[in-house]
Amino acid sequence: MYMKNSYTVRMIKNFASKETEKIYHQRFSAKLPQSIQKIALRKLIMLDNASCLEDLRVPPANRLEQLIGDRQGQYSIRINQQYRICFRLEGKDSISDVEIVDYHT
Repeated sequence: MYMKNSYTVRMIKNFASKETEKIYHQRFSAKLPQSIQKIALRKLIMLDNASCLEDLRVPPANRLEQLIGDRQGQYSIRINQQYRICFRLEGKDSISDVEIVDYHT
C-alpha cells in the first residue's frame, strides 16, 4: 500500500477520468490493465505530492513533457511505453483534469 504525504498541500484538484480517480483511491479499475495500476498509483501520488512541475522531472523515467496538438495546454508523465498520466497545470499549486491515457489507441 502506498501512502500519501499528509503534510503536503494536495496538488491534484480533480480528475478527467473516473478510472484514474479509482486508482488514486486505491480501488481496482476493470477498464485499465492490472499490470499498470500499481505503477500508476505510485505516479499519481508523486504528482499529488509535487511542490512544483520541476519535481516531476525526477526520476528521469517520468519523461515529463508539455503536450501539443489536440492536447495543447497539458503535460504528461509516463507510466510505461504505452500509458501516460496527462494533466493540466493550474497556477503554481494546482493540477487538474488528471487522466490515464493509452497513447496507442
